[in-house]
Amino acid sequence: MTDNDKNDAGDKQAEAGENRLREELPEEVSATPSEASDAQTVKVAAGEEPEPSVTGRQRLVKGLWPPRVTRAQLIVALLLFGLGFGLAVQVASTSDNDGALRGARQEDLVRILDELDDRTQRLEDEKQGLEDQRTELENSSDQAEEARKQTVEKERQLGILAGTVAAQGPGITLTIEDTKGTVEADMLLDAIQELRAAGAEAIQVNGVRVVAGTFLADEDGGGVSVDGNKIDTPYRFKVIGKPQDLEPALNIPGGVVQTLEKEQATVTVERVDKIVVDALRAAKRPDYARSSSE
Repeated sequence: MTDNDKNDAGDKQAEAGENRLREELPEEVSATPSEASDAQTVKVAAGEEPEPSVTGRQRLVKGLWPPRVTRAQLIVALLLFGLGFGLAVQVASTSDNDGALRGARQEDLVRILDELDDRTQRLEDEKQGLEDQRTELENSSDQAEEARKQTVEKERQLGILAGTVAAQGPGITLTIEDTKGTVEADMLLDAIQELRAAGAEAIQVNGVRVVAGTFLADEDGGGVSVDGNKIDTPYRFKVIGKPQDLEPALNIPGGVVQTLEKEQATVTVERVDKIVVDALRAAKRPDYARSSSE
């Protein structure tokens, strides 16, 4: 038997084995369908309605809603909201305060700077005066007499501040016509505070002396009271101090005059060479406080 015959015989045996193996194996199954299609096929065979197919977007929405928020996440969210709200309020307040200065004219800004310089100078002068008094006491040959003179002078100054003695000097008059009845006690108090900050040494409003303990209140039915004394419009302020400081302090942008004019009040500020503040307050002895030297 030749080699070719042997090879032919081997090929026939291999082909016969392959045919026998195909007959014994089951028929070849096509590619497996998706799980969703198999489930739907099973439900159709069982007589059930197939579920609609779910897209990826629907799965994402179903996973995000309804939200699953833990207690810790809720607390953090509330804290962040409070922090953001506080920052927003602070920014808005700062913007409101800076708005008047941004819209101010160059002359107004220069006047504000001059007023700040004047306040600084007044404090420096007061400091220098106190240092001079100390030097005089230390260098005086008769320290007792010098101390007595300074005590009398200080008593006079404190009497003016306390309203127990009359005072006169240069200053301004401030007249507020309130025909609409819109001016309230806090607006008059703002005017007093601004005048004090500008260096006012004595203030009188409609015959009532203004001192450190003065209080203002709105009256029932309209009007304002100062230390329990009802005053009527127009409100007249007599103020002793440096006119060059007092008048600009009231007329700064966003200041007292502009605030009152927004309430439809008529405001008049005049410089006067001599003003007399003669409304007096009775000296009140403290009920409990006593001098430590007694």
